[in-house]
Amino acid sequence: QVQLVESGGGLVQAGGSLRLSCAASGRTFSSYSMGWFRQAQGKEREFVAAIKWSAGTTYYADSVKGRFTISRDNAKNTVLLQMNSLKPEETAVYYCAADSLSRAGAYIWMYDNWGQGTQVTVSS
Repeated sequence: QVQLVESGGGLVQAGGSLRLSCAASGRTFSSYSMGWFRQAQGKEREFVAAIKWSAGTTYYADSVKGRFTISRDNAKNTVLLQMNSLKPEETAVYYCAADSLSRAGAYIWMYDNWGQGTQVTVSS
C-alpha cells in the first residue's frame, strides 16, 4: 500500500503563489507516475498535472499550462506542484495521486493511491 501526504496548502491572494508537496512512502516509486488533481466545492475532481517518475515527462491541464510546474525528487520520494498566478476559481482541495502503471494520465481511474488532500484558497 502506498501512503501519500500532501502539504503546503493555505490562503493566498489572487496572483500569488503556493508550492504543494506530496510525500510518498511504502513502496518503490521508480516506476510510478504521480499526478495532482483538484476538487472545488460542488464540482467534480479534475486533473491538474502529472509526471512520469523515471523520465520526468510532464503533462498539464490546459488551464494551468505556463503557470503551474510539477516536479519530483526521486531521492526523497516527493512530488511538488509550484502554482503561480493563482486565480480565485482555483480554490479547491488539491490531491496527490500515484499510478502504479506509470501512465501519467488525466483520468481519476488511472490512479490507485490518493492522499487526503490539502486546501488551497485564493482570495480575490
